[in-house]
Amino acid sequence: MARVADSFPAITGDIGARASLKSQLQRAERLTKFKYMLLIAPLAIFLLVVFVWPLASLLRRSVDSPEVATALPATSALLRNWNGNAVPDEPVFAALARDLMAVKGQPVLAEAAKRANMEQTGFRSLLMNTARKLQLDPGQAAKPALIEMDPRWNDLATWKILARNASGVTPFYLLAALDLKVEDDGHVARASGDQSIYVDILLRTLWMSVLVTAWCLLLGYPLAYFMANQPPRVANLLMILVLLPFWTSILVRVAAWIVLLQNEGPINRALIGLGVIDSPLQLVFNRFGVYIAMVHILLPFAILPLYSVMKGVSPTLMRAAMSLGCPPFQSFWRVYFPQTLPGVGASGLLVFILAMGYYITPALLGSPREQMAAYFVAFYTNETVNWGMAAALATILLVATMLLYIVYARWFGPARVRQITVR
Repeated sequence: MARVADSFPAITGDIGARASLKSQLQRAERLTKFKYMLLIAPLAIFLLVVFVWPLASLLRRSVDSPEVATALPATSALLRNWNGNAVPDEPVFAALARDLMAVKGQPVLAEAAKRANMEQTGFRSLLMNTARKLQLDPGQAAKPALIEMDPRWNDLATWKILARNASGVTPFYLLAALDLKVEDDGHVARASGDQSIYVDILLRTLWMSVLVTAWCLLLGYPLAYFMANQPPRVANLLMILVLLPFWTSILVRVAAWIVLLQNEGPINRALIGLGVIDSPLQLVFNRFGVYIAMVHILLPFAILPLYSVMKGVSPTLMRAAMSLGCPPFQSFWRVYFPQTLPGVGASGLLVFILAMGYYITPALLGSPREQMAAYFVAFYTNETVNWGMAAALATILLVATMLLYIVYARWFGPARVRQITVR
């Protein structure tokens, strides 16, 4: 008993030392994590300021519609609780009259009229003329006066347009970017034929991006394979040649293609001189010229990821497969190619995303039928200053890019690649 009693303080001291050591390790681990956070804090702040915040602002712009609510605050507040079954009563008309008289001649009224005119042609003149002519005597009812001034104030559709914009948030731009609109009864329907252009533009953008990506992969894969299997000296020289176009401006390269592909350019002259053709071919200001220039510009972006992945594949695997009796093509297809799928996926994703946002090359080398979605984003930003439509089209492109990334992660992720390699 005495020995047990003597050893008890030692055991207690050992447990206390272990607890103290554990707490010290935890403090050291927390300190290390804090140091790591301090190291990445500048990058996190930079990404937040130049990427996350502009992206969030862009997404907000695509559903933002504050013009009517700002110009007509009292009317908008009452219309938020309006049932929409009949023309509003006198209090709403009186609020509209007060709002119009308060903002008469101010830019905020013109902005609200312009916004409402996007949904119904003639709404701008309705608001501006009503504000200019409105003059109510004390105690005079606003509803009959406004209806007498313009019968459209007795139209239910007029008030539904104001009610849809009363909250400051609208799906109008996103629906318009998909060739849809909200009917007077609140249902979403297809836009009329003369207004249904954006789906064709988005499909054209997707299709042209897919073709450019496919050509870049078809041309870049053999070149990357050839570079990966050369001695370092030859591979470095080839890599310099691949990177050489990055030292030249895109505008210069596009202008060079205009010179090469025009009717009196070197290519047409060479074909006529060889007797291949009798008259010049139309190689520029059409889709063919756009494809040629886009593939030329984006091809290095396909080669670099492919080359980096292929350099990590051991060349002995192909030789081992062939030594076991597997034919060369099957050895390549079943042994080598599955291991390069991450490079194929990364190259395709990178080229496709870059092609989706192309603006300069189609604008200079293409006709109006070759303009992609980025052209209309720039048009609404610079020409008409319609930030809502520009943001809506950009949001559609962003969503398409995110869906593509999900597909990439599903089919070219590590688990999928291991599954294909095992097969």
